[in-house]
Amino acid sequence: MPLDASTEEIDREVRAIALALRGAEGPMLPILHAIQERFGHVPDAALPAIADVLNLTRAEVHGVVSFYHDFRSEPSGRVVVRVCRSEACKSMGADRLLADLEAALGVPAGSTAADGSVTLEPVYCLGLCACGPAAQVGGRPVGRASAERIVRETGR
Repeated sequence: MPLDASTEEIDREVRAIALALRGAEGPMLPILHAIQERFGHVPDAALPAIADVLNLTRAEVHGVVSFYHDFRSEPSGRVVVRVCRSEACKSMGADRLLADLEAALGVPAGSTAADGSVTLEPVYCLGLCACGPAAQVGGRPVGRASAERIVRETGR
């Protein structure tokens, strides 16, 4: 579905996904993952339909979407770079790594490059605590990360 899909088109597709998955145990996460898979993100226009199907408030759905860093409310760049900001990685230079990546990629943390090539996201814990600073490039973990290595892996 194109990014400029109408609210009615989004509502129709989201309802179909939510109705198909509402019987799953703990259905909200599978529904949100399916919607993100379909649209590349969880559009704001999807929240009312999810809330309606699950008999929740829109605020409850929004709370789940905004809590988990795996869900995004805007489309991401072609490559997503995540930099761990937890204590173990911070002690190994994660703040410097993030600042170096912002400069090297020309993208502020939490943003996507204007050309859509890369999204830079600070996250908390990638599970590579012994290999800090840790990052993830296109879903691949990178331990003992350096800005040079990450930039090279993004293809920029």
